[in-house]
Amino acid sequence: MKTFCIKSPDKAMQQDIQAKIDNLNKPKGSLGRLEELAMQVCLIQQTLTPSLAHPCHLLLGGDHGIEREGVSVSPREVTWQQMINFTRGGGGVNMFCRQHGFKLRIVDVGVDYDFSGIDNIIDCKIARGTKNFLYEPAMSEEEFDKAIQIGSDLVDDCIAEGCQILCIGEMGIGNTSPSSIWLSLLGDFPLIDCIGAGAGLDAPGIRHKYEILSKALSHYKSNLSPLTSNFSPLIYFGGFEMIAAIGAMLRAAEAHIIILVDGFIMTACALATIRLYPDSLDYMIFTHCGDEKAHKMMLEMVDAKPLLNLGLRLGEGTGALCAFPIVDSAVRMINEMNNFDNAKITKYF
Repeated sequence: MKTFCIKSPDKAMQQDIQAKIDNLNKPKGSLGRLEELAMQVCLIQQTLTPSLAHPCHLLLGGDHGIEREGVSVSPREVTWQQMINFTRGGGGVNMFCRQHGFKLRIVDVGVDYDFSGIDNIIDCKIARGTKNFLYEPAMSEEEFDKAIQIGSDLVDDCIAEGCQILCIGEMGIGNTSPSSIWLSLLGDFPLIDCIGAGAGLDAPGIRHKYEILSKALSHYKSNLSPLTSNFSPLIYFGGFEMIAAIGAMLRAAEAHIIILVDGFIMTACALATIRLYPDSLDYMIFTHCGDEKAHKMMLEMVDAKPLLNLGLRLGEGTGALCAFPIVDSAVRMINEMNNFDNAKITKYF
């Protein structure tokens, strides 16, 4: 895997940022999370006048071998069908990108379909889906490295256009399964606590999913003991779109770009990113917490306070896009609100 140079933002200007926030014409601390977000964004960009220029959204698609085991209520073909739908502007991700001015890049990292002749899908296909991790590793180390590089290169394309804020979405039927296993392994939680309904499984479906993933996890542990590598669970269970998302997050953190983290799948990718490079956490804003217990467990692992809880479980990065206006409000607050001196208001604290 390529190496990244990721360091926490310099805190030297923290007092100056706090002074500017406290001198805005409002009671001290009265804008709550907006003040915290303004501080984070200012530190990331190392400025008292932050901006959110050229927001970009990466929509990464990939299929999963484990889907063959009936762990998802949606069939595999929905992945490629939705990817084509996105090119026509008909998805939830399209609507929210239009609403909030995000440039959308639709990327095939490993979909089990030939998109030849279809415009507006970036071809980064590694293979037509991962292997079935019930029986063997989902990908090779070489494929893992390639997916990391793809994610990093996509962010470089955004940087070249002046991007200062990035969010990432996924399209891959079955990708809640590797996310659940990553949580179990990285958080040392019982697997049963890490599995939910995904896109809509009923109680028997959840039991079946647990049985399949439990067998896969048992095979993994018997073949890889002791577990010493941070890469092992990522390679063995991950999807190409998920590993590419990790590569994108790592490059964005390296470049001091704000990362809006979406729901369950992308939080799993963020968790893996933080495990590899702990300082990358400082560049992440966690935007949404779904209703599933496992997602809440992930967020608690990194002491994250998500901005929204709307019951979303669509994926595609829609929760991150919905939260963007809150981050925008925080930036407008520190840039556009008057201060006590200019407004000729008595500072009473």
